[in-house]
Amino acid sequence: MAGTGGWGAAQAAGFNEKPVQGGTLIYLEQQAHTNLYSPAGGFYPNGGILNQITDKLTYQNPKTLEIEPWIAESWTVNADATEYTFKIRKGVTFSDGTPLDAAAVAKNYDTFGRGNKDLKLPISEVINNYDRSEVIDSSTVKFYFKKPSPGFLQGTSVIGSGLVSLATLALPYETLGDATKIIGSGPFVVASETLGRELNLKVRADYNWGPAKLEHQGRAYLDSIKYVVTPEDSVRIGALLAGQADVIRQIQAYDEKQVEDEGYLIYAPSTRGVNNSVVFRPDNPLVSDIRVRRALLHATNTDEIVSTLFSAHYPKASSIIAKTALGYIDLSPKLTHDLDKAKALLDEAGWKVSANGLRQKDGKNLELSAYESLPQPQNKETLQLVSQQWGKIGVKLNVLTADSGSATVNNFDPAKAPVSPAMVGRADPDVIKSQYYPTNRNVLLQKGGNSDKVQSFLDDQLNTLLDKLASEPDRAKRLAIAGDVQNYVVDQAYVIPIFEEPQAFAAAPYVRGVSFEAVGRPSFYSTWLTPRN
Repeated sequence: MAGTGGWGAAQAAGFNEKPVQGGTLIYLEQQAHTNLYSPAGGFYPNGGILNQITDKLTYQNPKTLEIEPWIAESWTVNADATEYTFKIRKGVTFSDGTPLDAAAVAKNYDTFGRGNKDLKLPISEVINNYDRSEVIDSSTVKFYFKKPSPGFLQGTSVIGSGLVSLATLALPYETLGDATKIIGSGPFVVASETLGRELNLKVRADYNWGPAKLEHQGRAYLDSIKYVVTPEDSVRIGALLAGQADVIRQIQAYDEKQVEDEGYLIYAPSTRGVNNSVVFRPDNPLVSDIRVRRALLHATNTDEIVSTLFSAHYPKASSIIAKTALGYIDLSPKLTHDLDKAKALLDEAGWKVSANGLRQKDGKNLELSAYESLPQPQNKETLQLVSQQWGKIGVKLNVLTADSGSATVNNFDPAKAPVSPAMVGRADPDVIKSQYYPTNRNVLLQKGGNSDKVQSFLDDQLNTLLDKLASEPDRAKRLAIAGDVQNYVVDQAYVIPIFEEPQAFAAAPYVRGVSFEAVGRPSFYSTWLTPRN
């Protein structure tokens, strides 16, 4: 069974069964979590933990993408989306016993929206134009924005907006890699941790404030969850098939058939955001010429990549965002594989084929480098196949390992990494701004962002579009701007979209009620285990 949102044949079978309370879920994770400050939840190993131990102000229904009540019972938004007022559910507490009231919500969002320089807590990428909070009474909080912030309501539902206690918010960023320091109000609490290896969660017995429209209310069915960091794909699959694990994350496409043939289940929920792509850093003179970038776009055969390395769970990209993303437009005609066109563009740009088969100009080879991204499925193999394809037009791409200590630093240097893999999930058009804006993820490495190595590259036209996208309160106009951004990024050939990235999980057939939030992080609140024979 292939799930796109966490439901399918196995869950259908479960509808006639009464959920069983108790048991421990063994969950194998490919990578260790890094930091559990809520806005760092975009990294999937982080989010997979935060989703169990924190609640959000609102809940985004993964099927309809509608925003529904959770910790907030109701809300109002003014006409230009500069003021949001939330009514907070009464009786909710953090696991340390302190109240999750309007004051706690205000403190969370003042931290997420403005950051805390003293504690080195960064601003959340999902909150734009934040000004301040106002506590009206113990169950009413109001937020003010400097400019319209139409994405804020959806931003209150995302993994990076998990609510934590005042004690957790008072801690410096570097201490928040310790999961035992994270005090949330979620259905599970952290029981113990061996850093980098294992994490144990236990049920919160008095939990009674799940998303209001969920059928399941009250405590979670499971007694506990054991996370075990297991980097090797074969070891995770072996443990699952041997009955030593119940759910595993990051199953590779080439292993899917083996797992399904054994009667196990594949889940591949969409991440609904910016597609898995190759991006350029135009500050590097080798890729500053739009003709070179366009040549490399047309030299890339995404059909070959998807059919060679992936499965039906990985649809070929037809824009910079997924078909399931809000505001998507089909840009397939601009993303064609055309070697003759690619060669002609390089000729026109002055890059001529030399005796060694490589393109040369002014005595320099057209030789580029990219660091693999470990969280992305088969990223090394993807880049190696791209390298082969570019070789057909005389361009060399060196694929460098991400394991080296200098890899992270070098990837922020356009001179050393003119090409990079990138993707990000979020079910709101603001995800596009998060990916490309200089003070957010800044994957194109513009000046004024997270890299001090950029000499001059800055695209004011792109940034103006991104600002408009994050500040347009009219839904139809906002989605039209999302279309403008998609066209602009592809027309500039800043990005080569490859495939729509799901989160791929495998689970034993006795695991019921597996579900995922809107961008593919697991939720084990309603999960239960059937008795095993």
